[in-house]
Amino acid sequence: QVQLLESGGGLGQAGDSLRLSCTASGLTCSWYVMGWFRQIPGKERDFVAAISQSGGSTYADSVRGRFTISRDNPKNTVHLQLNSLKPEDTAVYYCAADSDAYGLAVMRHVSYHYWGQGTQVAVSS
Repeated sequence: QVQLLESGGGLGQAGDSLRLSCTASGLTCSWYVMGWFRQIPGKERDFVAAISQSGGSTYADSVRGRFTISRDNPKNTVHLQLNSLKPEDTAVYYCAADSDAYGLAVMRHVSYHYWGQGTQVAVSS
């Protein structure tokens, strides 16, 4: 049984930092492309960041330079470090995993087979 469990969401002010974590069970994260997406009610689920099986990372333009995705393979965990938070970062953040996504497909939510339940991030000004 595959489960992705996010943690670390919460409330912050503009300029604060948060670290989100995604711990997997039932799959080995190092064998999967791992992605983070975020969604605001009434809007589409948007790509945030992804990390390949070999460790290469991809970021949305809106977060590049502020957010960092990383792997902790011994703990079967993927992290998203959110720095210099802005109010527009407010969203539900989802962890996702896929075994086959590559290239531009890693930025599309439909490419991912497994999803976590989401964790809320709220940023005030």
